[in-house]
Amino acid sequence: MTDGIELERDGEVARLTLRRPEKMNAISFGMWSAIPGIVADVERDPAVTVLVLTGAGTDFSAGADIGEFRDLRSSADGAATYDKAVEAAVAALASMRKPSVAMIRGNCIGGGCQLAVASDFRFAAEGSRFGITPSKLGIVYHFDSTRQLVSLVGPANARYFLLSGLLVDAVRAREMGLVNEVFPAGALEESTLDFVRTLGSRSQASIRGMNRIIGKIVAGQAEPDSEVDELRAAAVHGEDYAEGVAAFLERRPPNFTFR
Repeated sequence: MTDGIELERDGEVARLTLRRPEKMNAISFGMWSAIPGIVADVERDPAVTVLVLTGAGTDFSAGADIGEFRDLRSSADGAATYDKAVEAAVAALASMRKPSVAMIRGNCIGGGCQLAVASDFRFAAEGSRFGITPSKLGIVYHFDSTRQLVSLVGPANARYFLLSGLLVDAVRAREMGLVNEVFPAGALEESTLDFVRTLGSRSQASIRGMNRIIGKIVAGQAEPDSEVDELRAAAVHGEDYAEGVAAFLERRPPNFTFR
């Protein structure tokens, strides 16, 4: 465990927890720096099918630890180093082939919202709050994170978040396309894990291949390339395809083996 961040495994589910509840899980430079290695470990682990991101206590995350900025971002070189750590964390999450699910309660603001947007799915408890606040700090937002946000909520809502820095509640966030589902606070955990179990029951060859293709499209790719062709060819010649077709014809649940 890196200070402030923890990875636990429970069967096929890995859980990354931001664990600084006394600071509303504000993300330190060390935490940003640790995320790419954690994500790489999850991707390599054949026993894990899904990564769940959450926060300890009552909040997902109030954002980057602004208390570090005076020391770590006081110069152009310092700001560049800090930004590279944030960008690497976001890129690691966004490029995962295994699906990632942000399970959100309380505040999901600034860098916390940036991590949630980089995840594949976002499930929120009623009463959660969302906002992205570079305009309150004199920062111009990271390009890839802006693109991810625009792909989720469209340019008009992306401007609303980024230019105003205003917070919205979970219901409004769902209406804007930022959140997939909103649940009563007491049902968030089980509802999220129920969805995670659904992902685990599907063909992992399909999920990882399609997740890779979606990532390429979000990044601006307009036409299939050789990797896309290889992914699709490998799937149709794979064990999961044979099992999926057989299960459909035999009217039984499939038993996928690819991990």
